[in-house]
Amino acid sequence: MMVKELGVVAMATLSALTAGGGVLAGARYLHAGPEQGRIARSADGHYWADAEVDGAPVHFLVDTGSSTVALTPADARRLGLDAAALHYDQPVFTAAGRERAAAVTLSHVTIAGVKVEGVKALVMREGLSASLLGMSYLGRLSKIEATPEALVLSR
Repeated sequence: MMVKELGVVAMATLSALTAGGGVLAGARYLHAGPEQGRIARSADGHYWADAEVDGAPVHFLVDTGSSTVALTPADARRLGLDAAALHYDQPVFTAAGRERAAAVTLSHVTIAGVKVEGVKALVMREGLSASLLGMSYLGRLSKIEATPEALVLSR
């Protein structure tokens, strides 16, 4: 490719990125739109996500080893679920051993501007100190990127 053609391609690429709402950061394109969000790594080395779930705030520990979103009874109550009236008929295996959970579907979960609707979740009867953001949310994203500073969620 000739130098002049290369310059034209570079300018066209830069124009397309700028028009699409993105920015160039070094050699990487980072989309700044509402379908991408970042969860900063905490001082404890974990990723903690502040979410909006069905209109209420929930603080999650990101857990890619959890197949579903798992809620503590307290978070379930905050979402308006009557934890005592749920049917705990789902056997689950946790690090603490075998437990029972109740299956629910959350209308939507939004984290850092990335919204997923119809998220399957389990309400744990006991044995969970924090709600877990599992793969029933994370697996619905198009991309999850772990960097030393943050998790980048894309939809």
